[in-house]
Amino acid sequence: MNETATAPTAPLRARAEIDLAALRANVRALRALAPGAQLMAVVKSEAYGHGAVPCARAAVEAGAGWLGTATPEEALALRRAGGLTPERVRIMCWLWTPGGPWREAVEADIDVSVSGMWALEEVTAAARAAGIPACVQLKADTGLGRNGCQPGDDWAELVGEALRAEAEGLVHVTGLWSHFACADEPGHPSIAAQLTLFREMLAYAEGQGVRPEVRHIANSPATLTLPEAHFDLVRTGIAVYGISPSPEVGTPADFGLRPVMTLAANIALVKRVPGGHGVSYGHHYTTPGETTLGLVPVGYADGIPRHASGTGPVLVDGKWRTVAGRVAMDQFVVDLGGDEPPPGTEAVLFGPGDRGEPTAEDWAQAAGTIAYEIVTRIGTRVPRVYVNASP
Repeated sequence: MNETATAPTAPLRARAEIDLAALRANVRALRALAPGAQLMAVVKSEAYGHGAVPCARAAVEAGAGWLGTATPEEALALRRAGGLTPERVRIMCWLWTPGGPWREAVEADIDVSVSGMWALEEVTAAARAAGIPACVQLKADTGLGRNGCQPGDDWAELVGEALRAEAEGLVHVTGLWSHFACADEPGHPSIAAQLTLFREMLAYAEGQGVRPEVRHIANSPATLTLPEAHFDLVRTGIAVYGISPSPEVGTPADFGLRPVMTLAANIALVKRVPGGHGVSYGHHYTTPGETTLGLVPVGYADGIPRHASGTGPVLVDGKWRTVAGRVAMDQFVVDLGGDEPPPGTEAVLFGPGDRGEPTAEDWAQAAGTIAYEIVTRIGTRVPRVYVNASP
């Protein structure tokens, strides 16, 4: 990912401005919502498109005691980045496949998630080869139906074998955890059902002798709305970046959160065209009368969703405009309605909304998706410009 520590001196075609002060404030707000639990800042997928290392450092500065990643490669990259030592922050990763870099993770003091016997066998072999115990967290499938161990005999076998490996000094079972399916839909009946099953699976494991450091099931929506789900640790992902998990949960402002990313580009061309002029591929938009068109030099190769063709909102010269016609690979057009801002004028696709600009949620609504996807898909051609880097 292209990164620059401060605002560049030369104009950029496009940039994603990342406000690290807002991120730190979000972490503090989330910690206040779960005062009895430790906080994990999830920085998978380049911190949801914001840049993993700068965001991880900012989150730790604000009091996050854990960092979460999906892949072991992401976790190892954080350890190599500097300043994110085991003494300063715990790191957990949970998306493993057979033959993964288990030994490297063990030697880097990374907590690894285990959902089944094959994974427990591979991590214990890695611990034996490394000569040090692995930090293992056992994941329970309480109803999401993705990763995680099934309740009943499968859970009993996994817990029993993990305890045997712990007795041999090969692993330390540091955590028991699970993940909600519908916490972003307040009142969904699966939420209570998953909590009940999680408590039952915890009770079984602890009754067998597991003594976890942390028990956790709360993601961002559960952190915001379900205090009874906080346990020892909350895993906050999208909320760290100031975005609500869903409109049903509430707005960022409802929880004292502020969006961290502002995506903008510089208008490349403004021109006057007659009525009936086709715009972009397929001519799905034709001008209703004489008007001006502005060319915004970002497209779906930069992560602008093609599904937002004809609907995506943009703030240009203080006015909301809408994508006119199809989003192309590198550019799209807005109808300026006769206005003629000079080339180089800023077009703000989304941001916190302070200046009247659209938000990532507005783009999600326009594209028929979720705000997670809007920020995460912003591509590597768009430099991340970090502001307020100092705590």
